[in-house]
Amino acid sequence: MKNLKLIFVLAAVIGLSACQSKVEYGDATEVETVNENFGSTDLQDIAAKMVDSMMTFPPVVVMTQTNRPIIFVDKIKNKTSEHIDTESVTDTISNKLLRSGKFRFIDMTKVDTVRKQLDYQNNAGMVDPTTAIKFGRQIGAQYMLYGNLSSIVKQDGSTKDVYYKMTMRLMDLETGLIEWSDEKEIRKVKSKSFLGL
Repeated sequence: MKNLKLIFVLAAVIGLSACQSKVEYGDATEVETVNENFGSTDLQDIAAKMVDSMMTFPPVVVMTQTNRPIIFVDKIKNKTSEHIDTESVTDTISNKLLRSGKFRFIDMTKVDTVRKQLDYQNNAGMVDPTTAIKFGRQIGAQYMLYGNLSSIVKQDGSTKDVYYKMTMRLMDLETGLIEWSDEKEIRKVKSKSFLGL
């Protein structure tokens, strides 16, 4: 009985030691195909396609030749059935456009924080009035960039088809005119073998 317990304990220890996990760094730009859900490759492809499309669209090229328009980017709306961090998609597109040197941005997600800081500087009595930034000096955005990410999912037996579509638009806030619009489509198909592998 004692030997049986010892064998069981040894087997458990060997089994646990054989199941150790391993972590390695991977290439962030490598194609990711872990599953059919929206992933890092999709985010990078969509961001690159949208930025390239906007930067090469003739009216936008003319608009950015002699000045840097001020844009605010509305968070991309997730209209898919899965949880997707669309803020990440929005950030990647904003960063690519800002780094082009052609646009300037207003961060609407920080308006309340900025308002609190300006209120503190102007009304708390703790900041030298000659160094306090005055209310009403911020520059307004000229354009709004916004978009939607939607999907259609279909399954038939062992095959699952997932179609994603990202649509983006650039609106002139003064006129309400859409100055640019484009969409990017991605389709992923997952098939299971007879053995379910």
